[in-house]
Amino acid sequence: MKMGGRPGPMRARYSLFLFMLVIACNDATDKGTSKAINSKIPEIATPSFNQDSAYIFIKKQVDIGPRVPNSPAQDSCAKFFIKKLRSFNLDVTTQEGQVTGHDGLKLRFINIIASSNPKALNRILLCAHWDTRPIAERDIVRQNEPIPGANDGASGAGVLLEIGRLLGETPPNIGVDIVLFDVEDYGKPNVTDSYCLGSQYWSKAALAKGYYPKYGILLDMVGAKDAQFYLEGYSMKFAPHIIKKVWKTAANLGYSNHFEFKQTPAVTDDHLYVNTMAKIPCINIIQYDPLTPTNFGSYWHTHNDNMEIIDKATLKAVGQTILEVVYSEN
Repeated sequence: MKMGGRPGPMRARYSLFLFMLVIACNDATDKGTSKAINSKIPEIATPSFNQDSAYIFIKKQVDIGPRVPNSPAQDSCAKFFIKKLRSFNLDVTTQEGQVTGHDGLKLRFINIIASSNPKALNRILLCAHWDTRPIAERDIVRQNEPIPGANDGASGAGVLLEIGRLLGETPPNIGVDIVLFDVEDYGKPNVTDSYCLGSQYWSKAALAKGYYPKYGILLDMVGAKDAQFYLEGYSMKFAPHIIKKVWKTAANLGYSNHFEFKQTPAVTDDHLYVNTMAKIPCINIIQYDPLTPTNFGSYWHTHNDNMEIIDKATLKAVGQTILEVVYSEN
């Protein structure tokens, strides 16, 4: 066969076929790439956490009075939460009923659940307790009176209210469920499962319902000045990848002065039951103060747990970290 020269009819048809095949493949590739680009989940900028707003939400709870079970303040504060969360265009429901305290007393509880993107399958859980300790056993005066609970109770709920406001304004790509647990702090030391009665009830119901978010984050005592948060024991046991993710996010945002990469002993808190009963990996962001006998600050379970110890810089550090975690999910 002679090399070169004008191609014959068969060769010309074969060359034309290859040319058309290449064009078709390139067209298909371009369409596939275009489709992939168009179907890419849009990036949503993380909103800025407003510490002033969170502070106001905390003060509102404290002004209502101690939020102990079976009290008028319990009802008033629950109504405040429900009305405020609904004003953020979130889906709001409640769990209400009775649980039995360690002393045999029947306690009314009101768990409050607010959801953003309720139809989204990919979800995370954010939670805090909102009730207050009915006694001030760590104080030297008025030990049988309930505490204001600015840090222990109101701070976590206040931060979540501000996050809820931002979720309503700028919904993230995923679904977020905010749960405010009632009757966390009615327990008695060394009485098994006497604390966290609201979250125990919620966790059993969540398991029965088949509610399985990717993970959960509990906020407890997150508002005190210069508060530090360590890698809590149960969080490291049940969800080490989540707590490390949150702490790395805080470090990247410049909040390493609050989020310490040091582990502490396990703390019995609402997240324990979310992990063991609801089977949801859940971490706890909780203040740890190794310089005080209680490890929770000198004001813990005293009447000094008031608005004077709440610091807006701490609220900002916690709130902005949680928002960054939420809005980084797809």
